[in-house]
Amino acid sequence: MAKGENIFKRKDGRWEARYIKTREKSGKIKYGFCYGKTYMEAKDKAAEARAKLLSGTVSKPEVKAEKFSFYCDSWLDLRSTQLKASSYVKYQYGIEKHVKPYLGNLYPEDITTEKLSAFSQHLINEKELSIKSVRDILTFMRSILTYINKQIDGALSHVEVIYPRESPKAVRVLSEEEESRLVLYLSNGMDAGRFAVYLALRTGMRIGEICALRWKDISFDEEIICVNKTVQRIKDINSQGKTKTILMIGSPKSDKSRRTIPLMPDISALCRQFYQDDPECFVLTGNGNCMEPRNLQRYLKKYTAACSIENVHFHTLRHTFATRCIEVGFDVKTLSEVLGHANISVTLDRYVHPNINLKRENMRRLKTADCFSYEQSN
Repeated sequence: MAKGENIFKRKDGRWEARYIKTREKSGKIKYGFCYGKTYMEAKDKAAEARAKLLSGTVSKPEVKAEKFSFYCDSWLDLRSTQLKASSYVKYQYGIEKHVKPYLGNLYPEDITTEKLSAFSQHLINEKELSIKSVRDILTFMRSILTYINKQIDGALSHVEVIYPRESPKAVRVLSEEEESRLVLYLSNGMDAGRFAVYLALRTGMRIGEICALRWKDISFDEEIICVNKTVQRIKDINSQGKTKTILMIGSPKSDKSRRTIPLMPDISALCRQFYQDDPECFVLTGNGNCMEPRNLQRYLKKYTAACSIENVHFHTLRHTFATRCIEVGFDVKTLSEVLGHANISVTLDRYVHPNINLKRENMRRLKTADCFSYEQSN
């Protein structure tokens, strides 16, 4: 970006040039945006727009005349420099695939609480999206509505976003017998795929975090694993024609996901077994190319099938790790930090699943008061 020109290259490959369109009485600046395939194209468009404003040949557009799709694009453009590439692609896909076809041709004054509720039901009943996916779409829709409100002086302040309720789902956790069976299988002929599955069982790391792990992230001296990257496959917004995806290495899910995990003796021994004396090499491949998460998912499917264990996904290993930690007496705050959660409520609500034996043990710890003891009542 050239200093003072407010021109920069966007994540989608285009150049964006901003110019001052108006100033409010408070002094707040409202910008106009021009886009081009090259730096000079964007710069020339911005210069032309400034000239028209100065000459008075163009007046400030009436914001209310723009359709909802216009604001969706403007909101995404404004957020593009703040979002991770994966988030940008996710929002762009949701807007193009779901929001614009249903709401794009409406004007802001046509958006109502009832219309948004109908949109929500459309996504659930006709598009057959999961409740979580619908809630995710409504979350960025709420942000778009807030953005529109700022543009048209709060005209949509009466519109309420109502989220559909998500019924709690039964979460799969390996039983102690299933876990023992899987660990025994993994220990026979340990290779990179089996090591990755075992690492998830013993640390609770996510699949993308394990695939992104490099040797520089493991310290044998300090006996720690540093989680600071993740791998995921996302849509390539620069692809032409047929939809394509790319493998991207980026920052973890959230700031709290950047964390340090103590290196346990069994994991340390396995790390030494696969160790490559190159800090930039990926742990699972031993070279500069990371393992594809989909391949790791296939490995897990193969291993669990061989062990006659059904209905297991990679996240099942994370749930299992969290449950075992609670069973041996982990405090929830420590577990939350090891898992990389934003707060302990996420840990408690989604990842802690005490089994019936632990429930019985905790019940036995209760001591009945003497005045209510069965013996005294008889």
